[in-house]
Amino acid sequence: MITNPAAVFFLLASVVALAIVLETHTRLFRALGSALVGILLGMLLSNTGVIPGVSPAYDFLGGPAVSAGIILILLTVDVRSVARAGPTMLAAFVIGGVGSALGASISAMLLADAIGPETWKLAGQYTATYTGGGVNFAAVGAALDTSGELFAAGIAADVMMTAIWMATCLTVPVIFAARRAGAPGSPIDRSGARTPDAEPSLLQEPLEDPSPADAEELESSPSLHRMLYSSVGPIELLDLALMTTIVLGTLWVSDWLGAVLAPLPSVLFLTTIALLLAQIPAVRAMHGMGVIGNYLVLLFLASNGAMSVLANMVVIGPPIVYFALITVSVHGIVIFGVGRLVGIDLPTLAVASQANVGGPASAMALATARGYTDRLLPGVAVGLLGYAAGNYLGFLVAALVRGMIG
Repeated sequence: MITNPAAVFFLLASVVALAIVLETHTRLFRALGSALVGILLGMLLSNTGVIPGVSPAYDFLGGPAVSAGIILILLTVDVRSVARAGPTMLAAFVIGGVGSALGASISAMLLADAIGPETWKLAGQYTATYTGGGVNFAAVGAALDTSGELFAAGIAADVMMTAIWMATCLTVPVIFAARRAGAPGSPIDRSGARTPDAEPSLLQEPLEDPSPADAEELESSPSLHRMLYSSVGPIELLDLALMTTIVLGTLWVSDWLGAVLAPLPSVLFLTTIALLLAQIPAVRAMHGMGVIGNYLVLLFLASNGAMSVLANMVVIGPPIVYFALITVSVHGIVIFGVGRLVGIDLPTLAVASQANVGGPASAMALATARGYTDRLLPGVAVGLLGYAAGNYLGFLVAALVRGMIG
């Protein structure tokens, strides 16, 4: 097994490069997207024993690297383009939170005998973590004084399930879009050609028709999705110098504010600072921010796949894995089932689900990977809401489950 962090970085970089090549040149992989391909290849490397499931490389990519990627992508975002997605995203997020609470409660009822007297604590922790991300798992676990063994096993199962759910959310909209495209009366004929009245690509599907002024603005400036794959102009040395300065400064200031103004999370300040800087014309004029940010996000997603070692299920203990699996499955059924019944589109549901399960960073990673540009900031917003709401909901479910199972 290759454990040297530099070698692990090399293999993950190779995975991302291969995923991009496959996406560029192969129709099947273009449909899947380089993000999902990278996750699957990362899982393949770790589950075949080529690289470990735990590495300092993953810690770096899940911390400073993905934060830097988020900053660079946010520097390209026009805040005016996201207002339409806000209320819909919030509704999807609330549905997903209810699904997580229901799933954790069902898991506790089914697995109480197998897990033991602390089942109610695990129900609260998984409700919290699948409402607002992994930070909530630790917060609720510390407050409920969960035993060290159960706490560690729960985190391990959560990491694995989060990576698998990311791959699921990347896949679901593509599968349903393909079915819709092939359905009778769809605007795509059997030869695969798109007719003149065909709707836009799923990757760039707007929530509603833009106004003439918006359409003119979109036509005159490159879309964020395009900027994630190619630089508008040549990347010069000054661009790299300024980007590095902005990223490091933003990371430093946001960490400092997060420590001083605790318990507000540093990602809240990171997002705010980056968005404020994005309104400065000189900052938005820099070349290559979207490309570099997207690459860092792809590395982060590949490392997520590598951390999902399926053999760990035996070590963790099947009941804990089943608990996480049932919770996420019920969450998925509720958010996609109820969400579609009330008319919420699949891209919004996928981003909201990632905000529930993985937090704002995962929501942003998915929105970036699939090009859901108008869901980017609403996904971050509800993910930040989940940091607070998830803890409250987790404590509530823990108390209710404790009362029911004793």
